[in-house]
Amino acid sequence: MSNVLRTCRGFVLLFNRQCVKSVQRGFHSTEPCFDKRPKVDVVSVDSFNNVQNKNKKTYLDMLRVYQMEKYRSGHVEFINTALKHLDEFGVNEDLETYKKLIQVLPAGKFVPQNYIQSEFMHYPKHQQCIIDLLQKMEDNGVIPDWEVEDLLVKRFGPRGFPVRRYWRMMYWMPKFNNLSPWPIPKPAPNDPYELALLAIKRISSIDIESEVKVYKTNQLEESLEDTWIVSGQSPDQKKLIENHPDNIPIYIEGGFRIWLRKQSIIYFILRTEPPPAIENEEQEDEDDISNFRVPFLDKPIPKKSDKIAIKKTVHEQEDGTILAVAATGTSSKNSLLSWIRFLEKDGNPRLTRIPILFTSKSPLGNVEPLPELDESKKEVEQSKQKVPIE
Repeated sequence: MSNVLRTCRGFVLLFNRQCVKSVQRGFHSTEPCFDKRPKVDVVSVDSFNNVQNKNKKTYLDMLRVYQMEKYRSGHVEFINTALKHLDEFGVNEDLETYKKLIQVLPAGKFVPQNYIQSEFMHYPKHQQCIIDLLQKMEDNGVIPDWEVEDLLVKRFGPRGFPVRRYWRMMYWMPKFNNLSPWPIPKPAPNDPYELALLAIKRISSIDIESEVKVYKTNQLEESLEDTWIVSGQSPDQKKLIENHPDNIPIYIEGGFRIWLRKQSIIYFILRTEPPPAIENEEQEDEDDISNFRVPFLDKPIPKKSDKIAIKKTVHEQEDGTILAVAATGTSSKNSLLSWIRFLEKDGNPRLTRIPILFTSKSPLGNVEPLPELDESKKEVEQSKQKVPIE
């Protein structure tokens, strides 16, 4: 009998404990309702557009304000929005700004705990967001340093995809940074005169004997403009002009646009038609199979020619012969006429007897025609429209 009573007491005590636990669980489940985290709105596009002074200081201040929030969320959306306004704030080539953007993500939260998580891209949106940030750095020519690697490892671990992207950037970008034989200061100058010097030196470097000279149009009495002219010409080009026949015209073609980093300049060339090629008198018919020869068994027949061809210079191409190149301050017809006058005085007296024509088309590529030529074309078209048709 005593054993039965003890068993009943045990069931009663167990039932009471379960009731108390269920009540406690009920009260614990209501605690989050009284202590909810406040919602933080994601930074929108208008928050960046409403800034009056758009510079590096205000951009970093916005990042700092976002990081000061206690319960901040929307890290990916904020970084993507901030990346769209890098060019607008003028910080697209600033390494410190990219580091601050990486620091928006909390450290240690997105680190994978095993190989499966690391290979299957743990937190894929956050990793892809930072990969896009690194791609933006590469597009703007910003080489990361070792501190960027530390920031990435703290957030995604040593096997994260952004860390792998960083390693590829550190391997290739230093190799290509100073590989160009025509170094350009970074950032590129905004002065058109300095850009013209860099551009003409780059174009004329095909011939090591080329000379780049600067002319001032106010030194000519017949000049109508006061501007500068940067001209490039080699001794071989002067010889080509000296041997040029009088009945074949020379064309001034342009303008062609050349880019120096994010700056561009327009240049013009002095071109003539290529000389006729020397052909052999005995030409073989490729369709004649009466005397078929097997190249692996028969000996080759040497081609004989009594004509001797002079070796062409680097300026004589298949689509034309380049005689000079220049860039002017106004890119106008009057400045180009002044350029021809300077070339006549500078070792090219034969240009006075050769017809020189302006063209709006070129076989070398797309041409930005002179405004004077466009106006003349419009006048001709208007005159044609005014003529009555009988």
